[in-house]
Amino acid sequence: MNDLPPTLRFAPSPTGHLHIGGVRTALFNFFYSQNRSGRLILRIEDTDISRSSKEMADEIIDGLQWLGIYWNLGPFFQSLRFEYYKQAAYRLLEEGKAYRCFCTPIEIENRRKESENKSKDERIYKYDRQCLLLSPNETAEKIDRHIPFVIRFKIPEGFTVFKDRLHKEMKIDNSELEDFAILKSDNSPTYHLAVVVDDSDMEITDVIRGDDHLSNTFKQILLFNALNRKPPKFAHLPLILGPDKKKLSKRHGETSVLDFKNKGYLPEAIVYYLSQLSWLPSDSKQILSTQDLIARFDLSKVSKNSPVFDYDKLKFLNSRAIQQKDPIEISRLLEEDETFRKTYAHLPDTRKTALIELVKPRMKLLNDFYPKFDIFLSSNPHLNYSNDDFTKIKESFPIPVLLNNARLLMKRLMEIEPGDLSFSAAAVETTLRQCADENALNAADLIHPARFALTSEAVSPSIFDVFSFLGKEESIRRLDRFLLFLQKELDKVKKGEE
Repeated sequence: MNDLPPTLRFAPSPTGHLHIGGVRTALFNFFYSQNRSGRLILRIEDTDISRSSKEMADEIIDGLQWLGIYWNLGPFFQSLRFEYYKQAAYRLLEEGKAYRCFCTPIEIENRRKESENKSKDERIYKYDRQCLLLSPNETAEKIDRHIPFVIRFKIPEGFTVFKDRLHKEMKIDNSELEDFAILKSDNSPTYHLAVVVDDSDMEITDVIRGDDHLSNTFKQILLFNALNRKPPKFAHLPLILGPDKKKLSKRHGETSVLDFKNKGYLPEAIVYYLSQLSWLPSDSKQILSTQDLIARFDLSKVSKNSPVFDYDKLKFLNSRAIQQKDPIEISRLLEEDETFRKTYAHLPDTRKTALIELVKPRMKLLNDFYPKFDIFLSSNPHLNYSNDDFTKIKESFPIPVLLNNARLLMKRLMEIEPGDLSFSAAAVETTLRQCADENALNAADLIHPARFALTSEAVSPSIFDVFSFLGKEESIRRLDRFLLFLQKELDKVKKGEE
């Protein structure tokens, strides 16, 4: 086993979504295996047949592929390997390292409850080994009567010690461990047995997983030893916490990594941010590629302190990733949405990428681009002037002032000679500032109403770039539309005064 290349596994259970903590575990396994020219195995741990589903397994695989996490072997499904687990359990049974337990769950629970009334020293904190005391004849008699049983592993005396690569030496007195079940009454394996058999058969050399598995490791090492198989090296990652400093869960937000995709996050932002949770020092200037992260990965530099998941930081990094992305690639991603693709199929690619280049400095999510396409490229844009931004604008510019300033600007813009070059951003800016000077106004007195007229928003890219992008005809049309809106608003005011 020492001569093998580093072989790791990511082993999710398809009983639920691939959550963000699982993604970081997958990432660190991926980084480590690739950094050391090793192998990564994808293993789907679906031994719980009643709770596992193909849909969840497919979603997990889709999520990993979306993030660019790839494996060398697999996916392997534990549900197809039950016979191997059964053979291992019966081998331990034959060697006296395990025994049949005929106690029902109800009987065991009743004994636990009875122990609560006893003195502290007499309380039963683990299975009381009642069936270990059965004679061979008593056991045979129960088997003949077809009484259901599980196979329990017999915890040996002594201590179990392992050196965790993040937590250093871990040690436990075996007397604190319960004789745990390894094979259920329906001959399906428990988690511990399936994991140990698979890690051994798949020649796993290194296990990187969450801190919540620390207590499981003692039991699994005992099983490795009992089966005369060498345990892998272990590293347990600190759990990711939510903003409330409790374990990250669905109550904090997205339950699946694909939820982030649906909300407009880029995979490189997710990967880069998760790399910062316990390992990579924060560097917001540039989103590193997966290959860069692989080259830099150092397991010894992973912190054992639990990081807090910061949604605002992730969104900030996502905006950085958008800035780094080529507009053509952003357009391709947006067109994965069928409705969007059909709506703007008539437009040339150059027009779409030009808009993306114009607005992307302010975009935090991919989904932020969709309304911008409606505002800037739709033949009938949804310009809602009766919004909160208009309320704020009126605080600085009363409606009569807005109406007057918009009229002044539109008149001057209409005087610009037709043609794309003559309506450039520079030409529009010159015209607007001349208009302001001629009417003893500040440039802002014209810029704010113009921005709102063209976009129905108080914030936008450079208004001069917006004018140039829309062109003279469309810009004048929107200014005229805004003037009609303002006149109606003024009429309402006058009517109210009467």
